[in-house]
Amino acid sequence: MTRTSPPRRSPLRRWSLAGQILLLQTVVVGVTVAAGTALAFAHTRDLLTDDATRVARSVAISVADSPSVLAALDDPAPTGALQPYAERVRREVGVDFITIMDTSGRRYTHPKPSQIGGMFLGTIGPALAGRTFTETYTGTLGPSVRAVTPVRDAHGEVRALVSAGITLDKISDRLRDQVAVAGLTILLGMSVGGAGTALVAARLRRQTRGLASDELSRIYEHHTAILHAVREGLLLVDDDRTLTLCNDGARELLGLPGDAEGRKVSDLGLDPAFTAMLGAGERRTDEIHLTRDRVIVVNAAPVRSGRGSLGMVVTLRDHTELQALSGQLDAVRGFAESLRSAAHESANRLHTVVTLVELGRAEQAVEFATAELRAAQQLADRVVGSVREPVLAALLLGKTAEAAERGVELSISPDSELDGELDDAGLDGRDLVTILGNLIDNAVEAAMTATTATTGTRPARVRVRLTMDDGGCVLRVADNGPGLAEEDAAAAFRRGWTTKGDGRGLGLAMVGQAVHRLGGTIDVAHEDGAVFTVRLPLRKGDEA
Repeated sequence: MTRTSPPRRSPLRRWSLAGQILLLQTVVVGVTVAAGTALAFAHTRDLLTDDATRVARSVAISVADSPSVLAALDDPAPTGALQPYAERVRREVGVDFITIMDTSGRRYTHPKPSQIGGMFLGTIGPALAGRTFTETYTGTLGPSVRAVTPVRDAHGEVRALVSAGITLDKISDRLRDQVAVAGLTILLGMSVGGAGTALVAARLRRQTRGLASDELSRIYEHHTAILHAVREGLLLVDDDRTLTLCNDGARELLGLPGDAEGRKVSDLGLDPAFTAMLGAGERRTDEIHLTRDRVIVVNAAPVRSGRGSLGMVVTLRDHTELQALSGQLDAVRGFAESLRSAAHESANRLHTVVTLVELGRAEQAVEFATAELRAAQQLADRVVGSVREPVLAALLLGKTAEAAERGVELSISPDSELDGELDDAGLDGRDLVTILGNLIDNAVEAAMTATTATTGTRPARVRVRLTMDDGGCVLRVADNGPGLAEEDAAAAFRRGWTTKGDGRGLGLAMVGQAVHRLGGTIDVAHEDGAVFTVRLPLRKGDEA
């Protein structure tokens, strides 16, 4: 079988991102410096040539306008006066030659005396026509930039010509001096730039862990895929309480808007308790919070570095279904506890009956057993007859027995009547158990609190009424406890509100959430104690 080797990466792709950036910056700096040097060299050469041309032109015109030159031309041998003058001016102004000649081009002066009397090498026609001009020409001193201008007498006649020039070698020497200084400057700049680039690359290498660009790209793609794939919610909150990242799971669990990232957590419309948790900057472990529709478990951990706090990482898990199952499990446990209590009471009553029989009081034993059986049957008949929803009927029987064991009288209103087809009307039995079970538990504890506060002289009572009203289901739970103040009634269904100490305050919050999920309402009133009235709309078969 032929084995296919994996594709080989190019040497450049094997480099780390920092190394690639260092190489790129070095190439860019090198090319930029080379191009800049070439342009500067050409520009400087042009500037020096233009400067030499201006100097030569100015010197030639100044010499041609000198009265001593015009006076010397009247001498049959003008070289004797003109040569010293021309050499003195040449040395003072720094040009390479000043040549004074007659109109035929024969030299009167020259830096090399041996060239005096010879013919001028260059163009003189424009000067003979009375015009000053410049040119680059190769003469006895080599290539030079020169200017030629006429010498005029008082009548404007051209009596002689003057040429002044600077050799290209001298211009090149000046250019080399400037290039040397520029080269040192460029070398220094490249050294500083290279050192800075190396430092930046080293820092980038530390921050990227020496990973190559394709590895960083792959990590980013994996990171993005994981964020979108996991069902759990993930939030990154900056130190200034700005939401910097949220995945799809967090958007779904919290109902966040599309532009949530980059906004303050206080501006996202979240539950106040959840917003306060995000702003606290403290570690949280498996803390339960409620949204309008969900129960979520929150874990939060602050992120810190050597420079201080960087914010928080928050993970969210949907606990709604598990909480519903936990509620059902609690109900089952309550039923089991009720059965245990009932079995215990039945055993006591049976023992009483047996003892009465053994004492020969059979009539009293029959009366006692008949009375107990009648009471139990009446309770079961009243609950089952009034509430034909099996789950709620079982819940009420269990809660009645449990309340009795705790010294609280839980009674079902005689006019209670609840249909057994609630599931078909869009009312989930699990939500009803959550609502009614938590309201009864809260009422029992409130009634017991009032009894304790009055030294036991006031019997604790809880009344439950379940009815169908105007196409809706009405659940009413009243107790004779201390009741709720108006300001407490408004906050009672917020997570964490409680009158029973830390670690409580979830039951009524879950009631509020379940009622909202079913589209119902809750009213809190005060009569003998607190009265909670829940109204749940019923949907028709085609709407359920």
